[in-house]
Amino acid sequence: MKYHEQESSELEFKREIPKNDQIIKTIIGFCNQKGGKLILGVDNDGTIIGVDETKVQEIMEYLEKAILDASFPPILTRLYLQHIAGKLLLFVEVAEGMNKPYYVKKDGKDNGVYIRLGRSTVKANKDMIEELKWDSRGLSFDTMPVYRATEDDLDIAKIERFLATRKSAQSGQTAYDSIHKAMLAYDIMAREQDHYYPTTCGILLFGKNPQRFFSEARIMCNNFPGITLEREIIASKECMGTLEEQFQAAYHFVLNQLYTSSKLVGVYRVEKLEIPAIAIREIIMNAVIHRNYHIPGPGKIAVFKNRIEIFSPGSFEGPVLHNLKGGFTYLRNPAICKIFREMGLIENFGFGFIDTFASYEKEKLKAPEIIEGENYVKCILPRKTTENKIKRSKTATSLSDVQLQILNLFMSATDISVSNVINSLHLTRPTATRNLAQLVQKKVIRKIGKGRGMRYAKI
Repeated sequence: MKYHEQESSELEFKREIPKNDQIIKTIIGFCNQKGGKLILGVDNDGTIIGVDETKVQEIMEYLEKAILDASFPPILTRLYLQHIAGKLLLFVEVAEGMNKPYYVKKDGKDNGVYIRLGRSTVKANKDMIEELKWDSRGLSFDTMPVYRATEDDLDIAKIERFLATRKSAQSGQTAYDSIHKAMLAYDIMAREQDHYYPTTCGILLFGKNPQRFFSEARIMCNNFPGITLEREIIASKECMGTLEEQFQAAYHFVLNQLYTSSKLVGVYRVEKLEIPAIAIREIIMNAVIHRNYHIPGPGKIAVFKNRIEIFSPGSFEGPVLHNLKGGFTYLRNPAICKIFREMGLIENFGFGFIDTFASYEKEKLKAPEIIEGENYVKCILPRKTTENKIKRSKTATSLSDVQLQILNLFMSATDISVSNVINSLHLTRPTATRNLAQLVQKKVIRKIGKGRGMRYAKI
């Protein structure tokens, strides 16, 4: 029998206690995110194995002390037992920490911080550690001052138009007696002692040249002729400027690459897009307002014959992936989200995925797929184009669906590891290793390095 839930950013299975300190790292990862639960006695595929009842009390005492002694700040856990399918399982539960970042004491803050990204526990880099510090203080990157910028780097005319047309102004709420007070209230600028600086939010939404300060805050759009990444590109566009300008450019690029059908309704000819426009709009909007702008990498959109892939740097801010239709929202960029809502570009937080899935269900299309990888989120919108209309290349025809999915991982990385494939596609290690070896044999990808550090790149 298998456990009723799957591994996620908040849940991990362990068949038994590993000999290394992986459990310590996992608990620290939970504590640095939104909390989580580790279950001993469940295999990686969810099969319930159980723990030895004669040793379980000894295991509980060991784990509680080991986690407390090895972590800093000290982490208190909740340990309890439960019988499921006649097997005894040990649960190790931890809440979200209030004093982030938590780290492995012996490795120090620079090398011992871990976070959860999807189903994986990974070591945090310097940027991630900074983000944990802000989170612990109730701050966010979009409200941080950009010290290299001045008020002259903001387009005051755009800000004035926003203030005049925003939703709260139209309803008679919150009048400001100066533009500076309004900019402070909306976190467009920040004050430190007697100095005023534009914030990340201010530069990204109202900057004269946002890419001067955030060079990778852009969206790269490409339309490929087949169903895999290829050198040949039908159309491409680099979406620059403010976030609103990027969103508009990316949205219209995708619409222009899709097929439309038309029919007469009365005396009028009505055109219909092959997939719901609302799904395209909501997923691109989510990618713009929820991405991690602290990561120096662009957003990417790839249009294939059978799907559209929207790639956004940064994992989900909270436990969203396992309940996409629940309407839960965790805001990474609250200031950006607030202004987009005041602009009328967002109606209700949390409805983006709901509307996306509902629109696909209404059209009886294959459901969208949302993948949370190592510090990125990829949304896949299937196109209505049927497979018999897709002309595969000779190479693509000889590849399995799993191998095509592996190749799609190169959309967000120049090289990948076995672990990347396992975590992104939810495969077992033997399956991932076998398919990578077959792709190498077919001369589609090549090996880089040897041993545990070996990676793979496209040829």
